[in-house]
Amino acid sequence: MTRRKQSFWRRRRGVLTVVTVLVTAAVAGGLVAFEPWRLFTSSTVNEEIPVSVAEEAATPTVRSTAPSPTRSASATPSPIGTASASASPTPDDTPAGPRELASGRFVTQEHETTGTARILRLAGGERYLRLDSFSTSDGPDLHVWITDQAAGGSWGKYDDGRFLRLGELKATDGNQNYRIPADADLAGLRSVVIWCDRFNVAFGSAPLES
Repeated sequence: MTRRKQSFWRRRRGVLTVVTVLVTAAVAGGLVAFEPWRLFTSSTVNEEIPVSVAEEAATPTVRSTAPSPTRSASATPSPIGTASASASPTPDDTPAGPRELASGRFVTQEHETTGTARILRLAGGERYLRLDSFSTSDGPDLHVWITDQAAGGSWGKYDDGRFLRLGELKATDGNQNYRIPADADLAGLRSVVIWCDRFNVAFGSAPLES
């Protein structure tokens, strides 16, 4: 092999090596950014409807300190399910449940998303966003927002105006609660959005209607 041919093959091997390194880096970067395996993964969180500290404190606890009565042959048993007056809470003792301030059903945007979003106010004044019968696709860097944009429409509009971050999405499916900060002003906010922060798109959104 002549010296000229040897030089040609050395240069060619160098180019191929550089190309291989660049392609490998690009593929690795794409995998890290898009996390395509999430198309096949899911998770579930099922939380009870939240209860405020005030509600827990108001819930009556019935404790009997009297000895159990001895049933005689002539005694007439009480009907099943009948309790004494002292063991029954009065209507004033029963705490009020959460009050719904607004709600709406999810519409699909970047990925299929279903369920209902509700803003709840508890007896103690705490506010929560609750997602009922919720389901969406898995994805990287998913967050829950309340925004001033209308639900539906363009995927990327929700970070153009005012929005309230409630944290990372807990799971792709289930019933979930998100605490709303006490000082948060919800006036003018009219949709709940499942937001992919990495790619600035909405997986789905729900209108908040009183």
